[in-house]
Amino acid sequence: MSAPFRISRRVDFADTDMAGIIHFSNYFRYMEFAEVAFLRERGLSVTMTHGTETISFPRVSAACDFLHPVRFEDLVEIEVRVERVGRKSVTYAFTFTHEGQLVAKGRLSAVCCRMRPESQQLESIEVPEDIRNRLLAPS
Repeated sequence: MSAPFRISRRVDFADTDMAGIIHFSNYFRYMEFAEVAFLRERGLSVTMTHGTETISFPRVSAACDFLHPVRFEDLVEIEVRVERVGRKSVTYAFTFTHEGQLVAKGRLSAVCCRMRPESQQLESIEVPEDIRNRLLAPS
């Protein structure tokens, strides 16, 4: 696993359900928010130019376990770790804490693809070595 990347996010009113807690679907938005910030810190993105090609990392799997409720105005700490970089994919592990308490755990997998210019179709490719190195670099 890579060194952890941490970012905070305050729960917006629009993120809550009728019970006043984060709606489960918003944890997936929070994971994407943290993933994008992690990649940006490493000079990467979920869609970027690499050499002469457009590279993208579409998600192929996402899961989240909800352990404790978090409410409007609460500050959530999100930790991202690269759990695994495979030949063509990357898997991230996420932990969500509020006031030091673990409130949720998630996982997200994405496949490295290039955009085929003639058809605008995605084609899976091996994760380029320089991208792999940035994903796995210490903080």
